[in-house]
Amino acid sequence: MTSGEIHAWNILDRQPVIAKWDDGTFTEIVPTNEKPAQDKWIGPPLVDLQINGFAGIDFQKEKLSVEQLMHATSALENSGCSKFFLTLITSEWDMMTERLAKAKELRDNHPKLKQAIAGWHIEGPFLSPETGYCGAHPPNLMLEPTVARLTKIREITGKDSVLLTMAPEIEGGLSAFSTARELGFQVSIGHTNAPENIIRRVTAGGSTGFTHLGNGCPAELRRDDNILWRALENPSLTYSLIPDRWHVSPALFRIIHQLINNNSIYYTTDAMAAAGSGPGKYKFGHLDLEVGKEEIVRLPGTANLAGSALTPINCIRYASEMLGCDWQEIWKNYSTIPAEFMNLITGFKIGAPAEFVEVETKSNNNINNINLHRY
Repeated sequence: MTSGEIHAWNILDRQPVIAKWDDGTFTEIVPTNEKPAQDKWIGPPLVDLQINGFAGIDFQKEKLSVEQLMHATSALENSGCSKFFLTLITSEWDMMTERLAKAKELRDNHPKLKQAIAGWHIEGPFLSPETGYCGAHPPNLMLEPTVARLTKIREITGKDSVLLTMAPEIEGGLSAFSTARELGFQVSIGHTNAPENIIRRVTAGGSTGFTHLGNGCPAELRRDDNILWRALENPSLTYSLIPDRWHVSPALFRIIHQLINNNSIYYTTDAMAAAGSGPGKYKFGHLDLEVGKEEIVRLPGTANLAGSALTPINCIRYASEMLGCDWQEIWKNYSTIPAEFMNLITGFKIGAPAEFVEVETKSNNNINNINLHRY
């Protein structure tokens, strides 16, 4: 069905709306005084810019198949996420580029994958090797972000959207941010201990993100000067947060929202293979990981977090719970804001592709069911 219409509550403004589409594109989205017959909500699908794997599938695998990517993509769609950035983490450089080339080939040759995988997030190997700041990334595999290496990423990805996370204080870091922008990448600071003046120089060059603020740093930080304070002081950054209640505590989550303009915050699951799969042992690149009943991903035998088992719909649920607000209020932080940050053609507006979520709620406004629609 390429044409149709739906009458429901608009998630973004919480008003009744009639949405119409034709030939796969929204043609009308008009307010109405007539209330929908049931608690049905419609709005833009969820967009996740950092997916390392999902539903038992690790995107860092050597022999990733179409069937595995389809399985992960379908599971993400069942949780309301229509578009995501397939994320590759630090590994041997040749291995990383081979994985990227293979993933792009699979994606380009399958219509559904081409719809869902909106781009690529390269998180490493251009990160800080410092203990704590490297996180779960192997410090011995960190590399200088040379022009040749950045150009290699662009050669593989072609015209695709790319989010590149780097630490600007490493050798060649500052010039790499400039080169990356020239190559058309969206850049993001992450896994970094950059001083304030370095962060200021990076943001002066253009749009800049900060990857999963509150993570990629030591568990214990100096109280008078640390990467959190430096990042939060800079009003030019767009911050991603993982709302699983573990990577960022509820108190810090609330404080960040009090300090930062809401339009400069977007959510990500930072999901790995355990997300949507339940407790157990999993592979994540080089790492053997374990997931307990509380769905926390840890390096075995330690308290160190490594990736996330958060699902998209629970990302919304937990974020609204921590903030003590209705889920509709933060929907844009996991849909339109990340999409706009990466200049994706999506959203719930006339002329956009007719993709939307349909959310059914309980009498207390809690989410009961979610369905993704594409026409």
